[in-house]
Amino acid sequence: MLTASPTTDTLKIALMSCAHTHAGAYAARLEAREDIDLVVANPDGFGDVRGVSVVGSYDEAWNAWPGGPDAIVVTSANAHHRDLVLEAARRGVHVLCEKPLATTVPDANAMVAACREAGVVLMTAFPVHFAPAVQTLRAAVEDGALGEVIGITGTNNGKLPDTRAWFTDVELAGGGSLVDHTVHIAEILDSIFGEPATVHATTNRILWADRAGEGAETGGLVTLTYASGLVATIDCSWSQPAEAPTWGGLRIQAVGTGGQLQVDAFAEHVGGPGRWLPYGVDSDAALLEAFLGAVRDGRAVEPSGDVGLRTVRVVAAAQESVRTGQPVELASI
Repeated sequence: MLTASPTTDTLKIALMSCAHTHAGAYAARLEAREDIDLVVANPDGFGDVRGVSVVGSYDEAWNAWPGGPDAIVVTSANAHHRDLVLEAARRGVHVLCEKPLATTVPDANAMVAACREAGVVLMTAFPVHFAPAVQTLRAAVEDGALGEVIGITGTNNGKLPDTRAWFTDVELAGGGSLVDHTVHIAEILDSIFGEPATVHATTNRILWADRAGEGAETGGLVTLTYASGLVATIDCSWSQPAEAPTWGGLRIQAVGTGGQLQVDAFAEHVGGPGRWLPYGVDSDAALLEAFLGAVRDGRAVEPSGDVGLRTVRVVAAAQESVRTGQPVELASI
C-alpha cells in the first residue's frame, strides 16, 4: 500500500546531486513549474546547474523544509543511488531515480523492497519510454500490426561522456557503455515483450581506450533471446564522434511475420553541421509529469522501480556473459 498523496497543491522536491548530465534538464523543467518548490543538492560542486535554489549537501536538501521533501529525484553517480533511495524510503519520501537503478542486483533488490515496504513511489528515469516513436512501436506490436515479431535490432549509441568523468569509472558507474546504454532499450523491450530467457554479450575497448577509465568497456553488443524465439540485439556503444552535434540517439527496428517497423526516438529535430534543434514531445517533461502525478495520487506508474530492477538484472547477465563468453540464463541472476 502506497502512502497518501501530499495535501498541498505545491510539491516539495529535492534533486539529489548534479553528477548526472540529466540533472540540469530535470532541474530546469521542475523550476519552471508553479506547483513545484525545488531545492538542488550539489555536494560534488558541479557548476552547470544554475538558476535554482542550490545547497551544498544532502543534509541541507533533506532539511530544506520543516517536514522534509515530498519527493526526491536522484541524479547522483550510479553507485550512490542505493543510499539515497534507502534514506528516502526510511523518511517516507517518494523517489524518481536515474537509470541504471543500481550497480548491482542486490542493491536494486534492496531499493525496490525498501520503497515497497515504506509505501512510497519508486520510479526509474527512462524518459524514452514516453517518446512518441516508442509508443508507436508498442502499439504496433500490441495491435498485431507486425504479426509475430521475430527479430529486434536496437541501437543506443552515444558519445563517450566527457563532462562527468565518473561515467567511465567502473566503481562509480558499475561499468562502461554496456551499463550506460543497455538499459534504455532493455526497458522498452521489457514493456512490450517482458523478460528475456537468456542474455549473451560481448564488449571491447576499440574506441576511446585512451580516455575511458580502466576496465570500462566502450563498445558492446547484447543479444536477448526470449522463450517465444524472438531474438533482440542492443548495440550499446560509445561510438559517436566527439564532434557530433548531439550526444547520440536511439533507434529500433522490429521485424515480424506481417511487416516491419523502424523507429527513431530522436527523429524530431532540425539541424546541420554542428547543429541539433529538437522539437515535438519533451520526453524529460513527460517523465517528470508522470512522476509528479504518481506522487500526488500515491500510486506507482511505469517505468517503475521493478522495471529498473529487471533491467539491472539484464545488465548483470550481460556482464557475466562477457566474463564467461557464454549465454547466461536470466533466471540465474
